[in-house]
Amino acid sequence: MHCDNSPASIFFFCHSCDSSYSTHKTMVNSLWFKWKKLRLPWRKSFLVGEDLAGNTFWEFKDVLNAARFRRIVRFDPKTHLSDVQVTPQWHQWLRHVREHPPSIQEQQQDLVRQAQIKQLARLADERWASKASFLDKPKTQQSPPTTQINEATLNTPASAAPTQQTPTSTTSPETAPAAPKTQKVENPWTKAKKANPGEEWQPEAWSPSSKR
Repeated sequence: MHCDNSPASIFFFCHSCDSSYSTHKTMVNSLWFKWKKLRLPWRKSFLVGEDLAGNTFWEFKDVLNAARFRRIVRFDPKTHLSDVQVTPQWHQWLRHVREHPPSIQEQQQDLVRQAQIKQLARLADERWASKASFLDKPKTQQSPPTTQINEATLNTPASAAPTQQTPTSTTSPETAPAAPKTQKVENPWTKAKKANPGEEWQPEAWSPSSKR
């Protein structure tokens, strides 16, 4: 009998062993879950279901009221307490908001729905980022006008430039016209007073006349 020790055959053998072990473990877990879900009269707690993370959810009879069932979750011992997350469906069941626990198919559909929502949100963010914002500064700014200098302007001789000079004043201070003398302006109210003949009249002193 020939024994093949190639890496491919060893990997195939290990993979087949792992798959068979996982299948066997799944079957054992399913049988264990079915056994724990049976509501036998001598049991104090009953298994209700599990989530995708491996946490199990149970119902047990209340000590004070036997007709009332309380609900609890038992986390996977391999998971750290800070990493434990309970889905909203199981939260509703624990708080007696919903009567029946969520199934595995419902939990898987919820994961697909969350992935679709994240994808749509990412696409919406990309569309929003591609649009120009009114708060951003405009990218196109008007540049100041620049003077274009060509070779003809550089090669123009300096003699060709216009030699216009402003005429200078040749008048000397001697020939400058003298400033006009200021004339005395008469007050118009003085003329008005002179034109009134009765203004300078003064009454005479009263002297009694002699009787005849």
